[in-house]
Amino acid sequence: MCIATPMRLDAVQGIRGLAAGAAVDLTLVPDAAAGDWVLVFLGAARRRLDEEEAGRILAALEGLAAAMRGEAADLDQLFADLADREPTLPPHLEAARAAGLKDA
Repeated sequence: MCIATPMRLDAVQGIRGLAAGAAVDLTLVPDAAAGDWVLVFLGAARRRLDEEEAGRILAALEGLAAAMRGEAADLDQLFADLADREPTLPPHLEAARAAGLKDA
């Protein structure tokens, strides 16, 4: 499984950025600058993030990692974006669930 992760750009030169020692392709985010947060998937920045959104994503990824390790963690704090709402499925999966399908 591949998951996009927030990364703060340390340096930018043309369409290549450097974040946490890794090269980041900035072709899809040409206006990114050093210090910006970007959402990186398979080595390429997909979009810019503000610091708050980057923090929420990083906290959720830490919560997922803690749950996978079987550690007792304050998951409510790590998944703060779910505090005011119930998780939802993408429309095609919700339709399958509503139809009673067990495998989508």
